[in-house]
Amino acid sequence: MLEMSNLESYPPLFRHLSASPDELTTNNSMEDSSSSSSVPIPVVDLQCLSLEKLGEACKEWGVFRLVNHGIPPSLLSKLEEHVRMLFSLSFESKQALQTNPLSYFWGTPVLTPSGAALRGALNMNWLEGINVPLTQLPLFQTEDPRLEDFRHFLEEYGRHLSRIATTLFEAMVKNLNLCPKQSECSLDESTGFIRLYRYPSRSSVNKSLGMMEHTDSSLLSIVNQDQVGGLEIFKDNQWLLVNPISDTLLVHIGDMMQAISDDQYMSVKHRVRVNKQEERVSVCYFVFPEKGNVVHSSKYKPFTYTEFQQQVLNDTKTLGYKVGLQRFKLDAPV
Repeated sequence: MLEMSNLESYPPLFRHLSASPDELTTNNSMEDSSSSSSVPIPVVDLQCLSLEKLGEACKEWGVFRLVNHGIPPSLLSKLEEHVRMLFSLSFESKQALQTNPLSYFWGTPVLTPSGAALRGALNMNWLEGINVPLTQLPLFQTEDPRLEDFRHFLEEYGRHLSRIATTLFEAMVKNLNLCPKQSECSLDESTGFIRLYRYPSRSSVNKSLGMMEHTDSSLLSIVNQDQVGGLEIFKDNQWLLVNPISDTLLVHIGDMMQAISDDQYMSVKHRVRVNKQEERVSVCYFVFPEKGNVVHSSKYKPFTYTEFQQQVLNDTKTLGYKVGLQRFKLDAPV
C-alpha cells in the first residue's frame, strides 16, 4: 500500500484511484513491465560516430541507445535525485509552479489545462509532469535553495543535450543527402525544452497507461529514464519493452525528422506502461525546427511546425488522439 505522504503528493484523482479497494483486488492486469524481457535496440557511440550504424538505426528502428554521450554520471544522478524531490512536493506546491517559465500538468494536458481527460479518468495518461523551456530557465526565481540547485543542474543538462542533438542532426542530414529545399529545415537549439515525468505506481495496471501510444512531434527526442522501466516501442506489429541501462540515453526520431527525410527515417510509435510496485521518473528533451522553417518533402505538403502543432492540438481536442503526419500527406483530403 502507498504511504499516505506519497499519496498526498499525487493529484487528487490519482490518490482516489490508487487507494481504491477495487483497484487493489483486480486480477486481470496487464503483465508487469518488470516481468518482460527487453528488446536489444541498436547502440550508437557518440564518441566514435558511425554514419552507417546511425542510418541503419534511424531507418530500421526509429530509436537507438546512445553511449559515450559525454554527460557526467554525477550530473545524471543529481538530476534524478532532484526530479524525485520536486515531484514529492505536495500537489498544491507543484500547482504553484504554474509560473513563468515552468508549468505543471497531470493526466492528459493537451486536452485540458488541468489534465482531466475528456474520455474519462480511467483512459487518461497516468502521469504528472513539468515543462521546462530551456531558453527561459534563467527567468525562474526561487528562494528555495533546492530548487535553485535544480535550476543549475537543468541548465547544465540542457547544454549537453543541445550539443548532442546538434551533433546527431548534422550527421543524419549528411547521411540523408537531402535536396537544397529539404536542407532549409534546420534544428533550432532555442526550441529545446525539457519535460520531467513521474508515473505513479498503480496496482491495477490494466486500467490505464502511463502514457498512451503516440509519436513525438519533434525532430529528435532524447530520453533519460530511471531504472524502473516501462517504455515500449511498436515494431513489426508488436509492442517491445525497452529496459533502461545506466549511463545511456534513448534517442527517438520525431515526426519532423521523418517528414524531411521523405519517410526514410521513421518516427517511432511508443508508450509507457505503469508499474505495480514502483513509480517511474524520466527526463525528456525535445527539439524542433527553426520557427517559420517550411518542411519540404516529396511525401508531404509543405508545412511549418507551427501549422503541424496546431493541427495536432485540434485533432486531440476533437478526436481524443493525435493524427499527425497523415494530415499532411500529399493525397490527404483537404
